[in-house]
Amino acid sequence: MSIASNLDSIKASLPENVTLVAVSKTKPVADLMEAYETGQRIFGENKIQEMADKWEQMPKDIQWHMIGHVQTNKVKFMAPFVSLIHGIDSLKLLQEINRQALKNNRIIDCLLQIHIAEEETKFGLDENELNLLLSSPEFKEMKNIRILGLMGMATFTEDQNQIKKEFIHLKSIFDSLKNRDEYGKGALQYVSTISMGMSGDYQLAIECGSTMVRIGSSIFGGR
Repeated sequence: MSIASNLDSIKASLPENVTLVAVSKTKPVADLMEAYETGQRIFGENKIQEMADKWEQMPKDIQWHMIGHVQTNKVKFMAPFVSLIHGIDSLKLLQEINRQALKNNRIIDCLLQIHIAEEETKFGLDENELNLLLSSPEFKEMKNIRILGLMGMATFTEDQNQIKKEFIHLKSIFDSLKNRDEYGKGALQYVSTISMGMSGDYQLAIECGSTMVRIGSSIFGGR
């Protein structure tokens, strides 16, 4: 199967309201260009340097999503061009994104990462930390970020019930975010995105309410 035919069949299976992020980390520019020629315009990378290199080499109508864990000191390298940062798990990181966005005269779209998996290795905020972040005075002062919604990664397991439970949990946090008093004001007025689901579980994620899926190996083949 070619990258083009993989993409076509995945896109055909997605509902209209679901955005496809083609996870292109570690893949050569030639592979990304094959997906680009098929019409794909959103690519997800997990290393800022690799993403910046590809951004320089590739057409400028591409939206670059940072889907990996972000180190604060690396934000400046992607601030000029990144479209959406998925994995924000601290106020400190959000403050740095806001600062670098201001320097670049931009407003950067962000997703807050929620820890829904049972593994301790996964990054993310719990509900209490999310509430503390959103009600902090520092958050309310940020003018150069927009919170588009939430992102989460399920436990790496074959147990579909476990994964489903975690996706439903993320959806319930997302729904309560939209019911907050300050929803519709400031940085929270754009909340519309719930990014969950990857190659192995994206159909289940969509059933549970996902509006954005991150698919790599099913498009580009294994790493």
